Amino acid sequence: MTIKKALMLSFILLAHISLNAQKTGHSFTLSDSSFMLDGKPFQMISGEMHYPRVPRQAWRARMKMAKAMGLNTIGTYVFWNLHEPQKGKFDFSGNNNVAEFVKIAKEEGLWVILRPSPYVCAEWEFGGYPYWLQNEKGLVVRSKEEKYLKEYETYIKEVGKQLAPLQVNHGGNILMVQIENEYGSYGSDKEYLAINQRLFKEAGFDGLLYTCDPTDAIVNGHLPGLLPAINGIDDPIKVKKLISENHGGKGPFYIAEWYPAWFDWWGTAHHTVAAENYTRKLENVLSAGISINMYMFHGGTTRGFMNGANYNDTHPYEPQISSYDYDAPLDEAGNPTKKFMLFRDVIAKHLPSGQTLPPVPAAKPTMAIYNVELKESAGILDVLPKPVFNKTPLTFEDLNQDYGFVLYHTTITGGKTGTLKLNQLRDYAVIMVNGKRIGVLDRRHKLDSIELTLPEGKVKLDILVENLGRINFGPYLLKNKKGITESVLFNGKEIYNWDMYSLPFNQVNSIVYNDKKAINTPVIRKGTFDLSKVADSYLNMRNWGKGVVWVNGHNLGRYWSVGPQQSIYLPAEWLKTGKNEIVVFELLKSDISRLNSSKTPILNKLQ
Repeated sequence: MTIKKALMLSFILLAHISLNAQKTGHSFTLSDSSFMLDGKPFQMISGEMHYPRVPRQAWRARMKMAKAMGLNTIGTYVFWNLHEPQKGKFDFSGNNNVAEFVKIAKEEGLWVILRPSPYVCAEWEFGGYPYWLQNEKGLVVRSKEEKYLKEYETYIKEVGKQLAPLQVNHGGNILMVQIENEYGSYGSDKEYLAINQRLFKEAGFDGLLYTCDPTDAIVNGHLPGLLPAINGIDDPIKVKKLISENHGGKGPFYIAEWYPAWFDWWGTAHHTVAAENYTRKLENVLSAGISINMYMFHGGTTRGFMNGANYNDTHPYEPQISSYDYDAPLDEAGNPTKKFMLFRDVIAKHLPSGQTLPPVPAAKPTMAIYNVELKESAGILDVLPKPVFNKTPLTFEDLNQDYGFVLYHTTITGGKTGTLKLNQLRDYAVIMVNGKRIGVLDRRHKLDSIELTLPEGKVKLDILVENLGRINFGPYLLKNKKGITESVLFNGKEIYNWDMYSLPFNQVNSIVYNDKKAINTPVIRKGTFDLSKVADSYLNMRNWGKGVVWVNGHNLGRYWSVGPQQSIYLPAEWLKTGKNEIVVFELLKSDISRLNSSKTPILNKLQ
């Protein structure tokens, strides 16, 4: 053999060995009591953080904060409605680039717990399901129904292409993957769970799979043979008892959702929980060798129209606010709180021998912006697209529209007084007569009727309906269509012949402003402001009524004077030096056209 051939064979052998090592990666297995990383006991100290709730440019900074608090792992859901917003059209770009999120975590020395589910709950629109599933006749989510399983399979295989190669057994940093999500609170079909397991494996998720459920649902929700994680308790004795009872008398023991705080919905007080109430509980769990995932470590912001809602037979419809601050250890803007520092002190006592925590990064700078004038304007009735006509009102889904608003228009005969009733309004309506706002209807209060006195002659009736968020949890997950979902009556007689205008507000760049004075009608306003530097800020919306804000094309979320959230977080990452553009769609206060921002949020003020 020549020297040249020998060298070539040596090179091929080394390359083969290197490739195999890369493919093999680490091992992550279960013992009777511990997770085993490369054959050694490993305690996950994890915190939940969702990639779409944080600007992509800030992912790394948030992960550095996670390391500084002592976390060695982060957990995230994967959101079906983000990645397949329309049937067969997938998007893993920009802020949806979940693979990049996982890779950055690896670069920052963090493992990942992945939760593709595909149902996520998460105070997220439709629990993460894309709206168009409701247009597939006969499709039933979270079931063995054929159409659902077909769409589920298509989706999870696309997710697998992105993320399966990043599992720990393939050289990546994804330790475990969760199938379904708190399924035991919804059903108990083990065959359905087994189908989930099969679909995940076929999608390439060939490492450790697990389920998670609350205490009263773990029996229904776990799949024999998979690790049953538990949510919502932190008593070490109870945790170990419930998991071992459902896992052949053994562990390891994992609290998949440990709640040191809670979320908010419109019209109720901001939820806060003192850190001191939870430091001892965290100490007890870690001392018992139990692995944990804080939900949330960092909540961030549910931007755009992606908030969900709660609803059941005993509680009214409760749409969640845009802020997902959650009173978490890391606040909405990514700054450490008192809770962060106290939890860090607890975790520091449980580090492996010889390890120390990195210093806590400084809080981000903030700034106030004053006297932003929104000089350009257009009434909503002046910027309508081409309508769709139908004898009876169509839902958002009928119009193939996901989120935002629909305006329903018709003409009726006036000269009467009576009750206008919207059967099954979902969710909020501004009523206009001859182009002037005369009242609102609100599903939260079961307010679906209004008394009207109509002028003589032909009367223009316009009803602007807002989707305030599809239900994300509970028995009404299958009853989630939006708009006027049944009929409109005046004095008990049905009104027919509607023009419907889709206003999804996917972008606001094409709006033409006519600057006509808006009087008693929803209005879109546009302005600019100049910056010599950029920093985080909070738009103060206390003087406004209800609406949505965009800055430089980014939908920052909703505001509503009912509170508790009265500000909107404006991240530095979406600002620029020089001219910045702001657009506000205001439903209730037509004459307001100026706003300020502040250095601190307002999350706890009710109307």
